[in-house]
Amino acid sequence: MDGFQRGLVVSEGLIAHGRGEAFDYLMGEHTSKFSFSAIEAACCSLLTAKFPVISVNGNFAALCSTEIVMLSNLIPARIEINLFHRSSERERLINQELESKGAKDCLGSFSNKSALVPGLTSSRKFVNSNGIYKADVIMLTMEDGDRTQALVDMGKKVIALDINPLSRTAKTADITIVDNVIRVMPTMITTLTALKREKDIDHLQNIISKFDNKRNLANSLKVILDGLEKRSNSE
Repeated sequence: MDGFQRGLVVSEGLIAHGRGEAFDYLMGEHTSKFSFSAIEAACCSLLTAKFPVISVNGNFAALCSTEIVMLSNLIPARIEINLFHRSSERERLINQELESKGAKDCLGSFSNKSALVPGLTSSRKFVNSNGIYKADVIMLTMEDGDRTQALVDMGKKVIALDINPLSRTAKTADITIVDNVIRVMPTMITTLTALKREKDIDHLQNIISKFDNKRNLANSLKVILDGLEKRSNSE
């Protein structure tokens, strides 16, 4: 609500957040071992990327601005502010929020460096030519399925933070972390820090090659179903 009052989040974003909280409740509000596995594969992908980018919308900035900046510096990766409900004023406010946490040179889709994602008609087709358009690995959250598919079609590797394992984004992404972003981000920072110490590219690539997103989503869905069964039996 604070992010909404400060102009970072639109009303539609509050609805999306509410859906996420519902899934988090079903998952028992904890990070499963399958999410830890996806986080590890995601961190390896970001560390081995040639040009990684973190895509930030209003909800993500409102919830995790400090962690976004910390993670981007650790990788290192560029930050691009990219909004479904586009507004230059909201982009300015989000940029201000990230800069207050130490971010520098955040990219945006309202600049004269705008490029278009092929195959999209919505406002999400606009990206920064020095950010998402150029990236080989993109981490995003609370994304719409159409653009996730379009980014994959462009040859991008997509890491999605999506607490709904049944969403189009979750199914389309290369790596989906089925968990609440407020738990994911601190865990990613810890995991990435440990992996950087190893400095073994072969080890990182091996972790990536063993990750299976379809199996990850199936296991994450099973966590939800098991949680529902336990609640049912306890009543």
